[in-house]
Amino acid sequence: MRRGVWNLRSQRCFRPIAEALRAVRAREGFRVVHFSVQGNHLHLVTEADDRRAMSNGMRALLIRFAKRLNRVMGSKGRLYADRFHERILRTPTEMRNVLRYVLGNHARHAAQVGKQFVGLDPFSSAVVRDAVAAPASWLLSGGWLRAPPTKSGTP
Repeated sequence: MRRGVWNLRSQRCFRPIAEALRAVRAREGFRVVHFSVQGNHLHLVTEADDRRAMSNGMRALLIRFAKRLNRVMGSKGRLYADRFHERILRTPTEMRNVLRYVLGNHARHAAQVGKQFVGLDPFSSAVVRDAVAAPASWLLSGGWLRAPPTKSGTP
């Protein structure tokens, strides 16, 4: 997000973000399966049937975020500092690592400032399940569980 955007982890900003996610949940060929909202950015785990569906789905989602958040903040214009970044995940290990990163990201950020966060992040799909779609791919549906155990022994 660009400088000056309010904290996205406030209820007044999170509500329109969750509404935007719900609005694209059933979009043809595109699904947001997991998300995590941080203070000034979001992490999304998405699926798409093809390249065009991903591009159109992300465009639709980003437009909805911008319109809703600008309305809440009483502002107009650009909301994003740069383009979204994407990475195609191909293996169970990559998917497991991304799911752990996205769903555990708030605890990581809290630890960086000396705070401890335990439990499920209330600003993520770990709690707000009605804002995301069910996965359609083998990898997200459970294929990630086939990843070899980590050194700590947890999936």
